[in-house]
Amino acid sequence: MSQIYDHHLEPFGLTISQFGILTQIRIAGSPSIGDLAKRMVMDPTTLTRSVRPLQQRGLLSLTPDARDRRTRRLSLTATGFTALTVALPGWAAAQEEVRGALGDAASASLVSQLDKVLVRLSPL
Repeated sequence: MSQIYDHHLEPFGLTISQFGILTQIRIAGSPSIGDLAKRMVMDPTTLTRSVRPLQQRGLLSLTPDARDRRTRRLSLTATGFTALTVALPGWAAAQEEVRGALGDAASASLVSQLDKVLVRLSPL
């Protein structure tokens, strides 16, 4: 399944993981690495490795928290916001391909089941 999304996002220079990271940062505002890792049900070290290429490309910034210098906060740069916006048609095309392959009912069921699994896997 991820190959479908990667295929559609490739022309925009993103993978499904990178698209997800950028999207979650946009939604969360300026999350810490730990907060974003919890939201994405990921290990913070793995997330940090995934963030580095995005930071190197200037799509996001990583800055120390003003209240706790040990905590680093992520935020989208203008370039990152643009990259995410430009890639939305690729995401939509992937969604449509999956929906077409599964059918509307099975696609909706899959999304519902994934949501339930993420809730169960998320820390309290």
